[in-house]
Order: sequence, then structure tokens, then C-alpha cells
Amino acid sequence: MRIGIDARFYGSVGKGLGRYTEKLIEHLETIAPPGDEFFIFLRKENFDEYVPKSESFRKVLADHPWYGWGEQILFPFLLRRYRLDLVHFPHFNVPLLYRRPFVVTIHDLILLRYPTVRNTTRTPLLYRLKFLAYRLTIASAVRRARAIITVSHFTEKDIVREYPSAEGKVLVAYEGCEIGDGSSGRQEGAAEVASRDILSPYFLYVGNAYPHKNLEIFVALARRFPDIRFVLVGKEDFFYRRLARAVTDSGVRNIVFAGYRTDPELASLYRGAVGYVFPSLYEGFGLPPLEAMRFGTPVIASSRGSLPEVLDDAALYADPENPDEFADRIEAVLSDSELRETLSRKGRLQAAKFRWEDMAKASLAAYHH
Repeated sequence: MRIGIDARFYGSVGKGLGRYTEKLIEHLETIAPPGDEFFIFLRKENFDEYVPKSESFRKVLADHPWYGWGEQILFPFLLRRYRLDLVHFPHFNVPLLYRRPFVVTIHDLILLRYPTVRNTTRTPLLYRLKFLAYRLTIASAVRRARAIITVSHFTEKDIVREYPSAEGKVLVAYEGCEIGDGSSGRQEGAAEVASRDILSPYFLYVGNAYPHKNLEIFVALARRFPDIRFVLVGKEDFFYRRLARAVTDSGVRNIVFAGYRTDPELASLYRGAVGYVFPSLYEGFGLPPLEAMRFGTPVIASSRGSLPEVLDDAALYADPENPDEFADRIEAVLSDSELRETLSRKGRLQAAKFRWEDMAKASLAAYHH
């Protein structure tokens, strides 16, 4: 079977989607049956980042930007040139002109559930046009896909509710949780954290600063706990710069913008944190709080979206639109050492349930279904 994977998001350039694509390919290389050939389509900026480890995997340059005309018009011609039996698109942006069999991963319906011009740097008119294109593209992908892979039962229900034609085609394949080695104790690496001028005690957030992440809540929390630092880790972009301006205008001084961090640095930050705070309004899966759990870090999470499904009873929950509830959970973690130990233990057990290899196996089964 000749299988193509749209890996233009592969690696660090694609953030969370990049990690998903990278781990999918990494584990497919170890489990793919003899006779399957894989063609990995990459852009110039990540072409050298991927090095095939199996003779059955071949790199192909597909330097067509995401969501552009080249993706819609030129990319389908390139895919057809390789006479593929199936293509896996790990994101909803399946070219409208590609009419051969494909599988698509839909991680969430965030743009449908929280449409707002605050999600973009474009003008309101251009955003509305982009939103219409999004609706057309995802509806077409759902209708034409041989199978739809998603990352939680919450998102499965969301997809079927929005697109009834998807019923019977959706397969849930949870993401994995693998970052560094969380097995050697929470305190290891704390010196590395201190060496980077992030002083304890602190609560941690890792991820982007898109509006639905609800990071403005940290201003209220920082005011409530002036002796605690709140460390926000994520690559600087328009959304983080906007948040930083709001923090500066608020006058609080105990919110730290730590920027992009490598996996070893993240491991150190997770271990050194008193707890991890995740106030998102909507998540299709929610990988960062699981990563925190892997290192035994107590998690305080939003009660919305997929988070109660994924984190189960290993986290404390709060209404993301109620800063006082989050503050109460933070106070509980700070003051109750027995609670911290319980959350740490339960968190490690919960995170261990999620493996990228299982996700790759489920994806491979969808290819051959």
C-alpha cells in the first residue's frame, strides 16, 4: 500500500500539531507492515528536521504554505504524481481538489465554537472570509474522508453533532504523553530552573496564548497571590505579545513570560513547579497538563471540553470563567501537602495511560480499514 502523510506541520514549526505529526511518523516507522510504502510530504523549513529511519519511508518536498492557494491548487497535483492509495492529512485542511482516498485527523472544532476576530491578526473582513473558507474546507473533508481520526470522545461527539454525515466514520485515538523522562522524581532539575532566574515557588502554564486559552485569568491570580510566580511558557508571537502588554498595563509583576523552551528545559520547569494551571475554555484533548502529570506536578484544570475525560480524577477542576474558583484550588495545593502527594501519584498513573505508539497503531488500522 502506498501511503502519503501530509507532514508540512512536522516538528517545531507546527507546535502541538507538529508534535502530533512527528510522533505519528516516528512510531509508524516501527510498526508498519512489510509492503507498505510511506511518502512524507514536508516543507523546506522542516525538510531536514525529519530523517527517515526505515527504508519504507521517503521524504518529498511539498513547499506549499498552509491555508494558501498553493495548498489548494498545486499540492493535489503533487500528491497525485505519487499514485498514492491513501493520504493521511493530520489537520482539517484537506485540499478541495484532492479526490483520491484519504483519512483526516480533526483535533477540535475550536474555530466553530469560539469564532472571534481576536483569533487573528487580520482585518475583520479578511477574518470573516477566512472563517467561511474554514467552514467549507472542514465540511468537505468530513464528507469525503474514508475515516476521521480524532483525539477524544468529547471531540468525536462534537464532530458528529456538527456534521451528522460523520457518524460511523470517526475513530478516537488519544494522543500520547512522552516528554523527557518523568520517572526520576519531581525535585530533580530544580537547580536548572533557578539558574534561569525563575524563582520558586511558581505555578506553570505551557502552551500558546490564543484567546480560548483564557490566559488573562493569570492577572487576577497574580493579584491574589503576590508572593507566587506564574510562569507562562510558549513561543513569542502576536498573541503572547498582546498578553504581555495587558500584563504590563495591569501593574502585576509576578507573571513571568519564559518564551520557548526545549524538552529538557520543560522537564526541569515541570519538576520545579508547585503546580500546573490550565484555564482553557475549550480543548479537543489537552496535552500539556498530561505532560505535567508525567512529572508528578499537581494539575489544576478547566472543567470544560475534553479535560475531565482526559485527566479523569487526577486533577482539580475549576470553572475557567471564575478566577475565584481557580484561586481556591491554588490555595488548596499550596496549603495541603497530602493533597499535593495524592495529585502527584494519580497524575503519574493517568499520564502513563497515553502512548503515542497506541495512536500510531490506531491510525495504521484506519489506513487499512
